[in-house]
Amino acid sequence: MAGIHVPEEGEIRFQGKPTRIREPRDSTGLGIFTVYQDLALCDNLDVVANLFLGREQVGPRFARSARSRWSDAPPTSSRPSHPAAEPADPDRASFGGQRQSVAVARSVMWDAKVVLLDEPTSALGVTQSRLVLDLVARLKEQGLGVVIISHNLADVFSCCDRIVVLRLGRIAASFEVRTTRPEEVVAAITGADANRSDAP
Repeated sequence: MAGIHVPEEGEIRFQGKPTRIREPRDSTGLGIFTVYQDLALCDNLDVVANLFLGREQVGPRFARSARSRWSDAPPTSSRPSHPAAEPADPDRASFGGQRQSVAVARSVMWDAKVVLLDEPTSALGVTQSRLVLDLVARLKEQGLGVVIISHNLADVFSCCDRIVVLRLGRIAASFEVRTTRPEEVVAAITGADANRSDAP
């Protein structure tokens, strides 16, 4: 979906229509944005510069301060909310959860329709994880599709509507969060449910 690997078979349908994704630009052109586990932020840039990374407008007529460019940043509901996100502060001074928020905010600035989050709370503490999960909830409220790749079932059950378990490259199970229990998901992840069904 991110356009990194070209599918060998099957069909991709986006908003109900068949489409081809051959490179990352195809994904972003559709409104699919990915926040990778390593975040891909630049520690030597401040928050605003990271938000506009790769989309800078250059030349004398575009010479603007960080404070001025901040007005073009995402709306309040999806902006990073921690004080460390002030435009003049270097991004390296931000906390782990705030860095995740900056990476997510960057992805939703450009007419995003779907956001893919790869292990968004990996290596974060409880407070930092809550900051990120609250941001995910705000994205959902705005009508964005959010796909979370995670091994943290507590996080998954706290913010997801549906769970799809992949095992050995195939869909092993699909659950509605409101009608399932963590034990059922763990069984699908480990293959225990398949072992039980194959037992004599």
